Amino acid sequence: MNQPVIDLSPKVSDEVRKTTCYMCACRCGINVHMKDGKVAYIEGNRDHPINQGVLCAKGSAGIMQVNAPSRLRKPLKRVGPRGAGEFEEIEWDEALQIAADWLEPVRQSNPEKLAFFTGRDQSQSFTSFWAQNFGTPNYAAHGGFCSVNMAAAGIYTMGGAFWEFGQPDWDHTKLFMLFGVAEDHDSNPIKMGIGKIKKRGARVIGVNPIRTGYNAVADDWVGITPGTDGLFILSMIHCLMKAGKIDLHYLAQYTNAPVLLNSNPNSPEHGLLLRDENGKELVIDRKTGKLTAFDAPGVKPDLSATYEKDGITHRPVLHKMAEMYLDDQYAPEAVAERCGIPAKRIRAIAAELARVAFEEAFELDHPWTDFRGEKHATMTGRPVSFHAMRGISAHANGFQTCRALHTLQILLGTVEVPGGFRFKPPYPKPATAHPKPHVGMNAGAPLNGPHLGFVHGPEDLALKPDGSPARIDKAFTWENPMSSHGLMHMVISNAYAGDPYKIDVLFMYMANMSWNSSMNTRGVIDMLTDKDESGEYVIPKIIYSDAYSSEMVAYSDLVLPDTTYLERHDCISLLDRPICEADAAADAIRWPVIKPDRDVRGFQSMLCDLGAKLKLPGFVNEDGSQKYADYGDYIVNHERRPGIGPLAGFRGEDGTQSGRGAVNPKQLERYIENGGFFVEHIPAGSNYYKPWNMAYQNWAVTMGLYDKPTPYLFSLYVEPMRKFQLAAMGHGERQPPDHLRDRIKHTMSPLPIWYSCAEANRGEDFPITALTQRPMAMYHSWGSQNAWLRQLHGHNPLYVPTKLMRENGLKDGDWAKVTSPHGEITVPVLEMAALNENTIWTWNAIGKRKGAWALEENAPEATRGFLLNHLIHELLPAKGDGLRWANSDPITGQAAWFDLRVGIEKAVPPPEESRPAFAPIKSPVGRGPKSLAWKVGK
Repeated sequence: MNQPVIDLSPKVSDEVRKTTCYMCACRCGINVHMKDGKVAYIEGNRDHPINQGVLCAKGSAGIMQVNAPSRLRKPLKRVGPRGAGEFEEIEWDEALQIAADWLEPVRQSNPEKLAFFTGRDQSQSFTSFWAQNFGTPNYAAHGGFCSVNMAAAGIYTMGGAFWEFGQPDWDHTKLFMLFGVAEDHDSNPIKMGIGKIKKRGARVIGVNPIRTGYNAVADDWVGITPGTDGLFILSMIHCLMKAGKIDLHYLAQYTNAPVLLNSNPNSPEHGLLLRDENGKELVIDRKTGKLTAFDAPGVKPDLSATYEKDGITHRPVLHKMAEMYLDDQYAPEAVAERCGIPAKRIRAIAAELARVAFEEAFELDHPWTDFRGEKHATMTGRPVSFHAMRGISAHANGFQTCRALHTLQILLGTVEVPGGFRFKPPYPKPATAHPKPHVGMNAGAPLNGPHLGFVHGPEDLALKPDGSPARIDKAFTWENPMSSHGLMHMVISNAYAGDPYKIDVLFMYMANMSWNSSMNTRGVIDMLTDKDESGEYVIPKIIYSDAYSSEMVAYSDLVLPDTTYLERHDCISLLDRPICEADAAADAIRWPVIKPDRDVRGFQSMLCDLGAKLKLPGFVNEDGSQKYADYGDYIVNHERRPGIGPLAGFRGEDGTQSGRGAVNPKQLERYIENGGFFVEHIPAGSNYYKPWNMAYQNWAVTMGLYDKPTPYLFSLYVEPMRKFQLAAMGHGERQPPDHLRDRIKHTMSPLPIWYSCAEANRGEDFPITALTQRPMAMYHSWGSQNAWLRQLHGHNPLYVPTKLMRENGLKDGDWAKVTSPHGEITVPVLEMAALNENTIWTWNAIGKRKGAWALEENAPEATRGFLLNHLIHELLPAKGDGLRWANSDPITGQAAWFDLRVGIEKAVPPPEESRPAFAPIKSPVGRGPKSLAWKVGK
């Protein structure tokens, strides 16, 4: 028989190089298959602790990022007007000289005139180190418009938060509840975790106005009214406290619920915690009835005892909580209409949480010793866990909402116990273990400390002697006192307005601020291109670095081209945003598995070169020579303090030490041999009760996570917030401006509260909430230029609930005009039944501007794709007081993206393309080929 000869086992690659994915923030391990020196395909690394071989569409499509036609090729100098996209290619020597010529005078005269802000670069410990050595106070990354409410609320309340800070105990949880989680966040671990718990029969409850992704596979979907999550959570707390379904032992031993609180309204210290001469919180010992420090050996804190001192009664925090949350304003019947959840259902969910936490509690046979010296034979498991992300965070009440969720977890006793939420190293850490923000500036010298941190009272605010903001984004001021990640979304607007001052150089990395990363996109474009009376740009000089020809490139004066993620070193560090799991400390690297075929440099390596050229102290040796040849050299040889470097693995001259140890010149080689990662497992018996378990605390010291054991109490009551309230009431030396006093008193409650995002409730003209979320197949805006991923999401319709479709006479494929107080868009619509009935939404960052990303001008992303950003302003509508009020959380400054309120109507006649329509921009890389295809190898 004449049968064809088929090679059933063709050789698919010559070599496998293991590194770390960069297509989202999961940081999964990948095997990059090479053939004839080129990338053939990418698969998951089965030995990697994060994804265990699982890889999503984004990860596999990384090959298309490496080959994207939009990749920048050489440094660029603008030769036409800003926005025209007219550049000339220059050599690196000239590019770095231009940058140095712009930056050196600033550094030597007034370093604050440099604003240096970076996007999702995952190397913030390094970029902040560069900015600190330059001497500018103006540095931050993207967290201020992404997730600072989540991160800061978690750290102030319990020493860590969701996602990169912690995870559910997937092996033991029986009830998993998600709030506001879109499917791009931590997607592979969550998918794997949900699969594991559902296989065991555990239940999943999804709280989100939109039912996609994780919420689509949840057993129960709660289609909540946007922005009311905090009210829903506090109502469940009301139900639990009223029923007595809270973990009193846990609250007494591990939280500040028993700590005594000044309860005299006439005292200037009303609402402050009672402390001893060493600053330690004081409790009443249940055994002796005496006042004692919370951590005294053997103490059993009393949740009910009061204490009189100097005529002032001090009551436990739990008394204050009961007084607040048992009030009928939090009863389900009082909140149901606003939340869009029937009272009966609120009670049922609260009851289910309590039933699983207490009736399905279990014990693990893990002996352990707590920080008071008490020995425990077992660990109590409460198998309820929670996870939340941007959906509850990106509101003007997001900080308090996130704190409310942490309070709910703690009341149930489900944090750091078997079955509950668990921290990932280097967390848990109390807020007091983190640095405070620094703005001490001297010309020609480094800043006096880290830019970002955690304030503990008005004395820590970043203010100049005259009380004005020291930072261009107004972080750590009375306007947003606890803004731990800065306010990147306000930098351009403030710099343009000269409020609080003008800048000379705006230096940004991978932050697409002229398109999808800005509120008020049209306005920001105008700010970037506007000139003053003398004909000079209001923002004089803009330096930008990116790997691709994004929209922001056209608005830059000097473009420093970055590599793709397979062409450079990266460090996913314990000093920054590591890949740790709850049972292990872990970090990872990326390394150049291929060499660039263009004249580009990794951004971090470029900063090493620029830092040396500027003679920044941390980047030159004593003789003035360059200290770090590139970022890989920095990763190996930099020490943040003796024995502590960017990477925790394979330390010591022989590579045998973990956490602490001398520099190992072969450290990167050891990481590459190990698959690009390092893991150190937490010893058995140390991996629960981490904030109070002395075995964990001691292990953390050996790993360099702490310099000494640092046990602490969870802060149900966040005292620094009360200090700001007291200042607003007139107490203390540092006082807020009068126009902010009422807001501070109202919003900065030390116990979680809920308040309506009143600025968003703008009457009958704008009755609908408009939201965005990222799809599982996209993360960065660069995803929608990816040849494979574009096939999954080529454009983004506006999803409209059935009720609004019928009311407006809409059907699938029609176009609708959507208006807000700021602007209007006209876009195609699709009906979606699994959606809160007064909410519309779309996928984020798919819409592109014509001419960008090497896409054809008629690409669907540019003609049918769109952004809701055109409807959002970085400022709230004018109040008539002449002040600029940021569209942000008043506590942290996080951008309130999801407070957008709109009206909708059918567009007649429908347009040919989405509106607003922007003129095409000229791309320095031109257009991609009509057909993007190639074959690797023979």
